[in-house]
Formats: sequence, C-alpha cells, structure tokens
Amino acid sequence: MDIIRSLDAVTPHHTGSVAAIGNFDGVHLGHRAVIGEAARLADDSGGKLSVLTFEPHPRAFFQPDGIPFRLTSSETRAAKLASIGVDILFELPFDRAFAEITAADFVDRVLFKDLDFAHVVVGYDFNYGHRRRGTPEMLVERARALGRGATRLDAIHETDGAVYSSTRARQCLMEGDPRGAASVLGSPWDVIGVVERGDQRGRTIGFPTANLRFGDLLTPHHGVYAVRAKLLDEPGAPWMPAVANVGRRPTVNDRGVLLEVHLLDRQMDLYDRKLAIRFLDFIRPEKKFDGLGALKAQIESDADRARSLLAG
Repeated sequence: MDIIRSLDAVTPHHTGSVAAIGNFDGVHLGHRAVIGEAARLADDSGGKLSVLTFEPHPRAFFQPDGIPFRLTSSETRAAKLASIGVDILFELPFDRAFAEITAADFVDRVLFKDLDFAHVVVGYDFNYGHRRRGTPEMLVERARALGRGATRLDAIHETDGAVYSSTRARQCLMEGDPRGAASVLGSPWDVIGVVERGDQRGRTIGFPTANLRFGDLLTPHHGVYAVRAKLLDEPGAPWMPAVANVGRRPTVNDRGVLLEVHLLDRQMDLYDRKLAIRFLDFIRPEKKFDGLGALKAQIESDADRARSLLAG
C-alpha cells in the first residue's frame, strides 16, 4: 500500500482512484462498509482503491489539551487498511490552513483536482470544510456537476439497532467491555507500544510485567484484563496469553496510568521491544490492597481467571 502524506507527493500514478473518505479511527465495521462500497466500485471500473484520511485527527487538532480518545494510532490504522486491500492511503496533514479550506474548495480543488478522484464514497455523517459546513448531500451534488461520482452510504446498524461508530467503541472500552468494543470494531482492540523500564517491583512478588503507555490512545476502564500479547519486532511471533492491569497502581506507586502486562507461564526479556496487546475480557476493577502479600494473592487469582477466559 502506498502512503501519501502531502498533496505535493501525489503523482499521476496516484490519481483516478475510487476513494473512501473519513477519519476511520478504529476502522470499525461501519467504516469497512464505506471502504467496501469503494472497493466494489473500484473493481467494477478497474481502478485502484484508496482511502483519504487526516493526521492528526481533527478533534485532536481543535482540542489539543483534551483527554486522549483515539482507538488507533496512525500506524495501526494504516496496517488495518492495508490488511483489507487498500491500494493507496492519502493521510493528509490536518493543520490550521487545511481547517480553513471551504467546503466548496475541499470538493473542487482537493478531491477532484489535486487528488483527481474518479469517485468518492462517504458515510452518512461525513462533514467537511471550514466549520464542517459541507454535507454528504452537497458533495454528491457537486461531484455530479463536475462529472465525477460520489456515493453517500446510510448508517450501518448492529443487531441491536445501534449504529456502528467510533464513539460506541470508545464507550464500550471506557465501561470495561472489550467484547462490546470488538463487536463494533470487527476484531479485538489492540494497543501497540514499546516496553519501558519500570521499578521492577513485579519481579519481587513473582509477577514481572511489561509496562507500556497509552500515549494519545484512549485509556480503557481501569482494572484487570485477560489479554494476548505479540512481539511485533519478531517475524512470525505468536499471540501469547497474558493478564494485564490498566491503572495507577494505587497499592505500590502512582507513576501515571500504565498498561502492565504479565505473560502467563512464560518469561522473556521485553525491555525496549515493540509489543501489541489485544484486549479480550475484563476481569475486575482496579483496587488498592493492604500490602504486597494481598496484592500477590489477588494477582494469582487474576492470572488463573485469565487462563480460564483465554482457554475458552
């Protein structure tokens, strides 16, 4: 998959594609329906399938001091898009100048001149241009006037009638419901990070942990989870069963919110290595214990519960 991060990098090789447009945070099942429609149109026309998205997420640009909310990093989003067959990813920088482009200029100049899309597909809630004044209906009408194609897809609903959305996936994770989030995303939620060196307190009670930060990703409900872990710097590495704690470690030390991962029945040196953590089940909320002895006993119980959940 080619990744284009500025309009200046667009070449004739990258023009004429069928594009799905949006932020695609999480690349959930609703997003995949939009991309799937673009893929169908690309197949019918013999063209390439592309995705147009933005970095940083516009919400992060307008609220730089807000609480982290992203489901996927730029890197993870790109990997997910590549895995579903996207040929070209246009990840344009979202800055002050881009935010001030009018809706008309975004359609006429960016979409159909600079990127020269043959056809674009957007979701029912896609708004664009200065102050988000552009609507999908305006886009369809303007594309037709320019002799191009544009498709607006209706909302895609879950079996319970709720709309697939990044907001719903975030809500599930903040409520400690990774299974619910997976039902929206189409796969379990993953966090990727580099293992940092901690105070090694876990080793003293027999439970060494790999510590990661969430960075600009959403922090899920504090507590203990059954997870799987995978080394990303080792080709062919398996997903390993593990138990993880999300929180501030109130019993021993508050170093800010950490993701602490203990591999089950296996020991490895993970410092400075790139690790993916896949959230599968919630075990219990975070709590403070009366000393390391009580903490160790609870972790042993948590580990047994994680083994049971991961074996099922």
